[in-house]
Amino acid sequence: MPRTVVVAGGTGGLGSAVTAEFLAAGWRVVVPGRSEATLARLSSHDALTTVVADLSDPADAQQVVELATADEAAPLRALVNLVGGFAAGGRVHETPVEEFEQQLRVNLRPTYLITQAALPHLIAAGGGAVVCTSSGAALKPFPGAAGYITAKAGVLALVDALAVEYAKDHVRVNAILPRTIDTPANRRAMPDANRSTWTPPARIAAVVRFLCENDGLSGAHLPV
Repeated sequence: MPRTVVVAGGTGGLGSAVTAEFLAAGWRVVVPGRSEATLARLSSHDALTTVVADLSDPADAQQVVELATADEAAPLRALVNLVGGFAAGGRVHETPVEEFEQQLRVNLRPTYLITQAALPHLIAAGGGAVVCTSSGAALKPFPGAAGYITAKAGVLALVDALAVEYAKDHVRVNAILPRTIDTPANRRAMPDANRSTWTPPARIAAVVRFLCENDGLSGAHLPV
């Protein structure tokens, strides 16, 4: 039976690979983006639906889920949360609280809102999967990014809470913890870095689809 997945953040360097992975596997894919310009990065596909939305806004998050559940022949069975951002600067005593809070808004709020909107539909469908994106930095911090690290650790705590709260509804919730991903943006930002240990987006995308299609795993924090 056809299934629908929402790929939040599905236009970025990792997101476009995740979107392509699900389309190739026969899923109906709904991708929200902040503008028509960002959505235009994706190649057209009969099973791809795009929508302009700000996932930090509850109404927009709800609108995306309504679109994802509009096709009764392809019920919503998965949500992939890739929305986030990175900022580094000084140590905590040198960082304004506004910059700290901005990292929470970018990395935690959209994940919470779109997941909150999707959960009733996953429950009604008899279960499904949610995959959230944390970071290896949440487990192995480095100086100068306390807001980012705190937000990504918060994603892990949210995943653990969701996995417990919705286990009886057969909703599986897992987290991926990427380190440096081999994207054009990262290559531009770190032109002199050793890329031999960077992870190709397509490899992470395959792990994300595995988590959405297999029933035996919930509450996991997977390094990728």
